[in-house]
Amino acid sequence: MDQIEPLFPIPLLRSPGLLPPALNEAAVAAIRDTRVEGNLRSGQLFHTEVADPRDNELFREIAELAVPKLVDFGVLLFGEKLRWTVKEMWTNMLETGGNQTLHSHANSFVSGIIYLTPSHPACKTVFVRPPGGFDFSFRHHTREAAIGPFNAGKYALPEAEPGDLVLFPSYLYHEVPRNQGGQRITIAFNAIPDHLDCWGYRINFAP
Repeated sequence: MDQIEPLFPIPLLRSPGLLPPALNEAAVAAIRDTRVEGNLRSGQLFHTEVADPRDNELFREIAELAVPKLVDFGVLLFGEKLRWTVKEMWTNMLETGGNQTLHSHANSFVSGIIYLTPSHPACKTVFVRPPGGFDFSFRHHTREAAIGPFNAGKYALPEAEPGDLVLFPSYLYHEVPRNQGGQRITIAFNAIPDHLDCWGYRINFAP
């Protein structure tokens, strides 16, 4: 019998309801009362300043909930339980008509999104197949062609509910299409392990 092996898949972790409702509501209230700055590419996207969770009580509490998930996710990436640190967090406030352009996160290994408010179905987070030389130079896209995990160019995250967490490798490009609904608030963060070791050649990381 023929077998298909999913070679070298990219992991993406979804953790529904990570934030308890009370903490989720407190985060929304605090964010709406915090000074924000505009995004350089979208006039309807705003951010709080990037913060070290150790210096922000709200972010620290949220980061503590995320760390066990980071440890489990890190096993998928590196094959071993490592000590993980959320090194920075910030919030995104996407107003009606705004969008977030395609980007990835530098100087980190795992990035995360925590959804605090409902999102319009049109502005689900979209992940894009990494650019590079491993793919064919030809594509076959027709009305009849079935799209699956081996030929799709994009993946739209299923609708996320307030309190949900998503983790993904930091190199994975992602974007948010134009928001056709109300204000969409998320918290984003980057995380690093304390070290990586390749047969004794060890690199240590610190936030």
